[in-house]
Amino acid sequence: MNDILIPYLKEMFELKYWQAMLVQFAFFGAYFIGSLLYFLLSLRIGDPINKIGYQNGIVLGLFMASVGCFLFYPAALYGVYFFFLMALFVLGLGFTMLQIAANPYVSILGPEETASSRLNMSQAFNSLGTTVAPILGGYLVFEYFFSEGLGGEAVKIPYLLFGTVFLLMAIVFKLINLPEFSNKETTLKGMQVLKFRNLSWGTVAIFVYVGGEVAIGSFLINFIGLNEIMGLEEATAKNYLAYYWGGAMIGRFSGAISLSEMKTTRKYLMMIFTSVLSFGLIFSIASISIAEAWPYLLVILVNYAAFILGKSIAGRTLAIFAAGIISLLVLAMLTTGSIAMWALVGVGIFNSIMWPNIFTIAISGLGKYTSQGASLLVMSILGGALIPLLQGIAADVMGVQLSFIVPLCCYLYILAYGVMSHRWKKEEDKKEEEANTKVISMH
Repeated sequence: MNDILIPYLKEMFELKYWQAMLVQFAFFGAYFIGSLLYFLLSLRIGDPINKIGYQNGIVLGLFMASVGCFLFYPAALYGVYFFFLMALFVLGLGFTMLQIAANPYVSILGPEETASSRLNMSQAFNSLGTTVAPILGGYLVFEYFFSEGLGGEAVKIPYLLFGTVFLLMAIVFKLINLPEFSNKETTLKGMQVLKFRNLSWGTVAIFVYVGGEVAIGSFLINFIGLNEIMGLEEATAKNYLAYYWGGAMIGRFSGAISLSEMKTTRKYLMMIFTSVLSFGLIFSIASISIAEAWPYLLVILVNYAAFILGKSIAGRTLAIFAAGIISLLVLAMLTTGSIAMWALVGVGIFNSIMWPNIFTIAISGLGKYTSQGASLLVMSILGGALIPLLQGIAADVMGVQLSFIVPLCCYLYILAYGVMSHRWKKEEDKKEEEANTKVISMH
């Protein structure tokens, strides 16, 4: 919904690009502040989630998110931009708690080898929401309420509905029975968690990934609206957001299957089936013809080939997908018309496995430091606040199209992290094999 808010508030308050990007700065800045406070608290008293439980952590996050949504009412009532930013900040704090509690919880519910598969699956349903939201939210904001001349009411009513949903979800999660998990090992106070190179490098990878993904989504409507690209109105351009975020859904369902323990033939058939089903959902809600969307289908085929090349190895797949995004961004920057548009929209498909793969690689082997490490990773979501702001400044200076040099640099780092983590994994496997051989020879 932030991608809908940005052009709406930009027009409502007559903002520059960098000022409009304060929407993402406030929202994702909350991730940094919230997770920093969590991390500092864990250094002082131990892991808070381990004390209150993962289920209560999720409930707390949902409740805080509902409060953030309800704050849109006074923000719209008084029509002050700063009030909107404060509401987004509180909403972001709620999501911070959800990220710290839910991601590690999903990871530890089964074997470490299939943790990335489970995270891909949960993130795929997250992407289902980000696919539907731009269409539904864009209709409510740009066409239904705004066309009625309601001004601030255009966002007040939708966010009251969202707040009610979050509150109901908090009640449901409080009442249902979920498997309990607590780490019986005592978390040592201090900064020992940073000794893990996969985590320390991974925090930067999360920073640039979230920043790059959010920046592209934030500028997509404005990019499509450029005369040299498509020159579309906001109400029409919003439909392409469904393809951008829906691409992540396609890739994450495929990623969950790819990283699972299914037999190879069945695995690839299931990937094709879920891709067709997911595309059908996007196509049905975005009102864009097949004749126009054929380049997107081509990107899906390339993405399928990338999964095969990745061989279900997290680091290798991450590097290949980053290389795919870099290629698409270069294409979007150097071409015009529908080719540039679909190249940028297609980035969403390759973004799909990045969060779960980076997260899984980063917390692998952390043991008693898992939740503490997770708070550092969530802190790195700060990238979603700073990178769009940086691209906003670049857009004001060099234009929207060339400003995508900013996320391109982000994905160059992710490419390096994928390559390095794959190398680390092979080194660890070799050491483990040598250790096992030594034990066997001793016996």
